[in-house]
Amino acid sequence: PAADRLFSVGDLVDRGPECEQVLEWLDKPWFNPVRGNHDDYVCRHDTCDIGNWLQNGGAWFMSLTDAERGEFAAQFRELPIAIEVDTPEWLIGLLHADFPFPSWQHLLEQLEGGAEGGTLRNIKNACMWSRRRVELEDSCGVDGVRTVVVGHTPLSSPLALGNVVRIDTAGWCPAKGGFFTLLDLRSLQTHMAK
Repeated sequence: PAADRLFSVGDLVDRGPECEQVLEWLDKPWFNPVRGNHDDYVCRHDTCDIGNWLQNGGAWFMSLTDAERGEFAAQFRELPIAIEVDTPEWLIGLLHADFPFPSWQHLLEQLEGGAEGGTLRNIKNACMWSRRRVELEDSCGVDGVRTVVVGHTPLSSPLALGNVVRIDTAGWCPAKGGFFTLLDLRSLQTHMAK
């Protein structure tokens, strides 16, 4: 932790029995997550589709007190939609699900004040919920970064489509063969962790 940083491509909750411990992780100075769609459920717990959330791991949240729910929601609302990591070798972008633009800079401009209201919400939703690129096997690259790292769609192994690298390999479900994929941002080499 003195020299290393750990970045997460989201879904800090709903994927195992230790969801309530995530606030401890958020206090770590070396831990840097983006907001995933399950994290977004926490942010919108009072307006989201509760039935869908419960089917996808949200029962732990329903057992919390109102004060605890409020604390989780407040902290999760602070999670960024995208993170930019400038390594000595190159610039890396991270987000949870999908990249809705052809350039990294365009996304940042939209998230940082270029888009408002429903347009901003649609952009955030694409970043947290969309599977368009992987479903279409879209290998169009993203300009302005060496690589964009995403999760969201569980795969049997990491997958690169253009310069978008998908690393969700269902580490939260080891009984079904899932494992965590770690990506070294300096070398862009993937490592399996069970």
